[in-house]
Amino acid sequence: MTNAKTAPAPSNPPADAPHGVGDAIRTWWAGLSRPAQWGFGVPAVLVLAILPLFKLPLLDTPGTSFGGVMAQFAMYALIAIGLNVVVGQAGLLDLGYVGFYAVGAYTVGLLTSPNSPWNQTGGWLGTKWAWLLCVPIAILATSISGLILGTPTLRLRGDYLAIVTLGFGEIVRLLADNLPDITNGSLGLSRIQYPHLGESDKHPGGYFSSGNLGDQHSWNLLDRANSGTWWYWLGIVLVVIVLLFVGNLERSRVGRAWVAIREDEDAAEIMGVPTFKFKLWAFMIGAGIGGLSGALYAGQVQFINPTGFNVINSMLFLCAVVLGGQGNKLGVIVGAFLIVYLPNRLMSVNVGGQSLGDYKYLFFGLTLVVLMIFRPQGLFPARQKLLAYGRQVYRAVRRPAAAAQTTGAGQ
Repeated sequence: MTNAKTAPAPSNPPADAPHGVGDAIRTWWAGLSRPAQWGFGVPAVLVLAILPLFKLPLLDTPGTSFGGVMAQFAMYALIAIGLNVVVGQAGLLDLGYVGFYAVGAYTVGLLTSPNSPWNQTGGWLGTKWAWLLCVPIAILATSISGLILGTPTLRLRGDYLAIVTLGFGEIVRLLADNLPDITNGSLGLSRIQYPHLGESDKHPGGYFSSGNLGDQHSWNLLDRANSGTWWYWLGIVLVVIVLLFVGNLERSRVGRAWVAIREDEDAAEIMGVPTFKFKLWAFMIGAGIGGLSGALYAGQVQFINPTGFNVINSMLFLCAVVLGGQGNKLGVIVGAFLIVYLPNRLMSVNVGGQSLGDYKYLFFGLTLVVLMIFRPQGLFPARQKLLAYGRQVYRAVRRPAAAAQTTGAGQ
């Protein structure tokens, strides 16, 4: 009796195999246990924290303060994480996220600036800690604005929702520009409060004051850090806190509902997921994180006006999320770093009498076109562990069945 021979199955690589540097890093990180992730993450954060204290030739930005650049990066990282909740996790296209950013900044400015009729500094807001007390108020105000905007508009989908959110961002900017009795109009709000920490004869305004230029010749790291570095350190702390909060949400029932809505909202609705409620949660949480970043911005620059909250900035925020990888928290942080760092790094490079940093919109536009062609999921695409485990289970079940069929055919 002739034994039947079966053709060998084609050896296709698993669907979750790494296809690039970003995928390799993601796969390596996902394979670590939680204590191992903390073991690698904490030293990495400490190394990132001391970077602005030393002028490294490859990383330094000759055209501007590297500490100030890193402070801006921390602020953009918060924005990217908040926008990633809305766009990357829940799949809601928000083109007016700068509106929440503006609400957070103006909340702090209206409560602490002498140019505002609502200034409460010196009253129930103590001068030294006025900014810190305004941060939770800014988060609450932007979350409420997310609730007000999301309740009537989250019934819309796709392009319609994008247009509505874009209009919201422009409405906030125009209100700030056309209410001179409250917002001081185009003149803006100045002398906004900031944390008065470390006030002394050497630092009259404290560590966070714009007058703190740092002492590069000091061996004391606290004296070596300028105001931008201090804002960067504060931003890192806030980023870690927000990452822990958002990460726990993603691993909960809320995160699974967001993924279901992002993949197919109709199917999620049929399966019993209250899609409107979870979309509204995503909108409010993303808005609150945007308000936190706006409060950080207002305290750092101590001056705000409507021109800082235009639609171009909203596109840059979305670019950071798309570039880093929608749905990947660490990926969007990398995207925020590239958005902030590269223009400042190229600012000192002149070609034909023009700084390359001025062409940042051209460069980012070309980068997005190339990225959409060759890597549409971003530099660090998000992969759902549940789907990866499902493929592993499928292969594990299929192999014994295929082996049994081969054995039966050979008998």
